[in-house]
Order: sequence, then C-alpha cells, then structure tokens
Amino acid sequence: MRKSALVLALAVLSLGAASPRSTLQVIHAGALIDGTGATPRQRVSIIIEGERIVAVQPGFVSPDGAFVIDLADSTVMPGFIDAHVHIAAKLPSSTNMVEDWLTHSDIDRAFDGAKFGGAMLQQGFTAARDVGGGPDTVALRNAIDGGKVAGPRLWVALEALGPTAGHGDARYGMDSQLSHPGWGNSIVDSAEQARARVREHKRRGANLIKIMPSGGIASSGDDPRQKLMEDDEIAAVVTTAHSLGMKVAAHAYPSTAIDAAVRAGVDSIEHGSFASPASFALMKANGTVLVPTLTVYDVFYKVARDNPELLRPGTAAKEMANDLLPKQNFPFALKSGVRIVFGTDLGEGDHSTEFRLFIEGGMSPMEAILSATRNAAELLGASGDIGSVQQGRYADLVAVKGDPLKTPALLGQVGFVMKGGIAVRLNGTPAAFR
Repeated sequence: MRKSALVLALAVLSLGAASPRSTLQVIHAGALIDGTGATPRQRVSIIIEGERIVAVQPGFVSPDGAFVIDLADSTVMPGFIDAHVHIAAKLPSSTNMVEDWLTHSDIDRAFDGAKFGGAMLQQGFTAARDVGGGPDTVALRNAIDGGKVAGPRLWVALEALGPTAGHGDARYGMDSQLSHPGWGNSIVDSAEQARARVREHKRRGANLIKIMPSGGIASSGDDPRQKLMEDDEIAAVVTTAHSLGMKVAAHAYPSTAIDAAVRAGVDSIEHGSFASPASFALMKANGTVLVPTLTVYDVFYKVARDNPELLRPGTAAKEMANDLLPKQNFPFALKSGVRIVFGTDLGEGDHSTEFRLFIEGGMSPMEAILSATRNAAELLGASGDIGSVQQGRYADLVAVKGDPLKTPALLGQVGFVMKGGIAVRLNGTPAAFR
C-alpha cells in the first residue's frame, strides 16, 4: 500500500464518526474516464470537498492539508449505476423461490437487501434503480440515505403495476385461497385504478413507477409474448406518474407491448427481448431507453437447466424456451442506435457480469462504461449529481488497476470505491463503514 493511501485508511478507521467529509481530499488518478464520453485523460487530480467534487485538474496536485489518495497506477471512473435491480432478490440457485417467498416477510427482505446492497457497493455500484419492491426497499433506501447501512444510492419503485393474471399478480399459479394484504398493491384492471395506484405509490415513497404491459418468464401462468395491459391503462399510469414527477419503466418483451408503452410515453423499456426493428426505430424516435438485463437470463437459464425444482411452478420451460434469445437479439438493439442503459435484474450476485455480456454482444468497452454511468444517470434524471466525474457531482468514484478499455475484465475487479467522498473500498478490501 502506498504511504498516502495508508494514511487515509488509518484516518478512516480511527476517526469513527468524525468523517473526512469536513476535510479536503485529492485523488491522483493515473487515468480518468470521466463518464462524459470524452477521451480518457492521463495523470489527473480529482479534488473533493465533503461529498462533492470541487475540481478536476491536470497533473498531480496536492493542496495543503488534503488527504492524498494515490491511484497513479489505476484508471478512475464514475461510480457504476445498475438501473434494473431487485435489491432484496436472492439468486435462484441459492434457494427454492416459492418456499423463500412464502416464509419471509418484508422485514426479512429488508435485511437481505442491506446485505446485497452492501455487496453491490463493494463491486463499484454506487447507485441503483430498484424496479419492483415494496416497503422493504423504501425502508432500505431511507436507511442508506440516513447513513444507517452501507449501500448504493437507491431510486425505488414499489410493486410493479399490471393486470390480474399478469406477470405481477402474486396469486397467479398459487392456491386461490392464499392471500396477503400486500398482494393487491400491484393490480390495475382499469385506467381509473391505474391512476389511483400511481398516486398511492407516490404517497408510500416511490421514486418511479414500474408497469407490466406484457407477460413475463419467471412467473407462473402468463405468456411473455402477449400484451396484457390495455392502452388506456398504460396511458393513465404514464400521465399520472409524469404529473407527479416520476418516470415510468415498462417490463415488455413483445413488440405489441413495447410499441404501446413507447407511444404512451414510458421512459424506459425493460428487457425488450423480442423487439422488432420497427420497435427499436420507434424507441429511438421517441427517446425511449432500453435496459436489456442480459445477466438475469444467464443466471436463470442455468438454474432451469440444472435445478428446475428451485423455480416457480411452470417457469423452467419458459426459461429454457426464451432465455437464450436476449443475448442473440442484443446486437440488433445495438445496431438500431437506441440508447442502452446498464441493468442486471439482480439483487444478490455479480453485477459486473452485464459489462462482459454487453461487450460480447458488440459494445465497445467505452460504450459499456457509459451505459453504466452517463446513460444510466440520465435515465434516473440525476446527471447533475452522479454518472460523471465533474465539478459539482457527488464524489462517487471507482478505480481499477490497469486500462479497462484494453482489458474489460478489469470492470469486475474494482479495487477502490468511494461514495459521497467516503472511501468504502481501498486496495481491494472494504474500508470501515460509518
């Protein structure tokens, strides 16, 4: 460990509640990929006061009294953003999904989310968008914001809104006599009900709204190739959400559902796996973002093949029939020019996998980095705070030893993580959380 980094690490461990937020810090970056799309710069100083970046200067400068973090052998980037997570979700390979769902409460899931969110932060993901949770995700977001637990900055949707017998209907495929007070929070069967649900979700603490205009794969009974929400229901959600300052993410597989959601004005299409060229053109014309979530298909395909009994009843066949298609279709989305944003659809697990899958699908390493920085920040509506290394942004930073543009695997080997001016990972190991 270099002497200056050791001094900072000892200070972090010894100060406890006395955070370096009140002091000046400077990072000496051997190279900087700043998240704007600009050519990487060599030998740059990032000067931090409290939570935010106050200057980015050429060369290595050391202001008087500043903590110096020596990353001269590393490439520094903005903190990564995963724009499609379910932060409390366990890997399907680690548990029986139905048993786990029926034997755990929202409190249990909040603790799972805290564990998985902490792991995400250590992987370099300093922000995330949770697109379908409940009271657990709102509580976790607030706990992270309050400094009670470590984790990424969270933008949170509550239960994903969709029709009876749709992808978000928790009762579908279960004993019809089973019930839970929260299972109705996702159901919309009319435009009037859709408006009411959106307003209710806003009141309960949602930052954004998620809808299910098509069926899904990891759910019992529904068909991922069918459009299930009516146009007036989709439009009511979008109009109401936008009037309340919330964006709308639409889970949609087939072109019928994608096109209806795009025409209604949704901000992003999640998955979009069966989109036609015309759908991609419509998305591009309307500025609608695609979040492909390639990682989740790799994860579920292996479980469906090797341990189908761990999945919800009837879903293994759907996984086997559909999970190889998104990776095959991704190059067509890339070629269309639609804006692509990084998202994994994971909670537990390796979120960096999406970088590898994007690059294998034809993205350049720089494009993959921008999908998880600039593009994701724009989708969140938070470009003024995160997604780039510029004056005024939060000091949310990651670093890898070497050049990730030449060796993309380094994106999964983050050695340094800083969130809001606090170093939470130094030289490949977690730092003290305060």
